[in-house]
Amino acid sequence: MLIEYENLRKVNAPYFVALRQAFDQTLESGWYVLGQNVERFEEEFAAYCGVPHGIGVASGLDALTLSLKAFGFAAGSEVIVPSNTYIASILAILQAGLKPVLVEPDQRSCNLDPGRIEERITGKTVAILVVHLYGKLCAMDPILAIAGRRGLKVIEDCAQAHGARLREKRAGAFGDCAAFSFYPTKNLGALGDAGAVLTDDAILAARIRTLRNYGSNRKYHNQLVGMNSRLDELQAAFLRVKLPGLEGINRHKRELAALYHGGLGGECIKPSIHDDFFDVYHIYNVRHRRRDELKQYLAQQGIQTEVHYPVPPHRQEALRGMFEGESFPLADEIHATTLSLPISASHTAGEVLQVIEVVNRFDF
Repeated sequence: MLIEYENLRKVNAPYFVALRQAFDQTLESGWYVLGQNVERFEEEFAAYCGVPHGIGVASGLDALTLSLKAFGFAAGSEVIVPSNTYIASILAILQAGLKPVLVEPDQRSCNLDPGRIEERITGKTVAILVVHLYGKLCAMDPILAIAGRRGLKVIEDCAQAHGARLREKRAGAFGDCAAFSFYPTKNLGALGDAGAVLTDDAILAARIRTLRNYGSNRKYHNQLVGMNSRLDELQAAFLRVKLPGLEGINRHKRELAALYHGGLGGECIKPSIHDDFFDVYHIYNVRHRRRDELKQYLAQQGIQTEVHYPVPPHRQEALRGMFEGESFPLADEIHATTLSLPISASHTAGEVLQVIEVVNRFDF
C-alpha cells in the first residue's frame, strides 16, 4: 500500500463544503482585491498569534522582503541568517538590497545557534533573521538578548511554524516583525500562494501596507517605491475557513510525531524536544548517514519521503561566489543527511507505525 508524503486533496477534504461556500460568497460579492475577507483574516490571524497588526501579502517570500524593506536599512547592510535555511530567506535579503551573513545552526534543533551569532556581527549588521525551521521555534531568549545589546532588529521567518510556541508565546510574537507563508503544504495552507506580516509596531504596519500596494495608501497617489503584493481576497476567504482548524491539525501532527519519537530506533537522529517548546511539525525531519539509501529503500516499500533541503544556500548556483572562502560544515552535514517522513494532517497513526517499522527494518 502506498503511503504518500502529502496528499493535499485529502488534507483539504474536511473543508470542501465550507471552501465552496466561501468561493461562492466571494464570487457573488464582486469584490476581489483587498476586501473584507483580507481585513478579517488579518485581524483573526494576528489575534491568534497574539500580535496587534497583520498585513496580508502575496507570498511568504514577499512577506520577508517587505519586512526588510520597511525598515529602510541602508543598501548593503548586513543581515544575520542561518546557513541551513531555505533559499527564500536569502533571496528576501538580496531583494531588499542587503547582504546575507550566514551563521551555522545548532545541530540538535537545526535552528540558528545563538552562541555563533556575535562573532559574525560587524559594524554593518542591522538585523537578525531567525528561521523557525521544521515547526520548532528558535531559542529566542538569547537571540533577543543579543539583538537588544547590539541594537539590531529581529525578523522572524515563520513559514513553517504556524502555532508553534516557546512556553506560552506563539511564533510571530517575538521579533520586530514576522513573515508567514500560507503555501498549500503548510499547517495553515491556502489553495495557492499567500503570505502575511505580523508586527506590534503600528508605524511599521502602515508602511508595509503601503509598500504592498504599489507604495500607495491613497488611490493614484504613491508615497513609496512599492510593489504589487496583496493577499488575494479569495485566498483570504479560504484561510478564514481553515484557521479555526489549525490547532487541531497541530495537535494531530504532534500525536504522529510522538509515535515517531517513541518508535524510531537504529541510526535515525530524531528532532530534539524540550518542555518549553511546543513544536508543530510542519516537517518531521530525521537525519541519517545513509539518507539516500534509506530514501530509496522506503520508496521500494511504497513509502514516499522528501528532502528539505538537498542543497544548502551557499552551494546554490544562483548564489555562486557570494560566500567565497567561507565554509559551513554543519549546514553541509544537515543537508546531506536530512530526510522528511510523512506527517500530514491526513496521515493516520497506522500509517506512521508502518513507516516506523520499515525504517527500523532498514537499520537492523
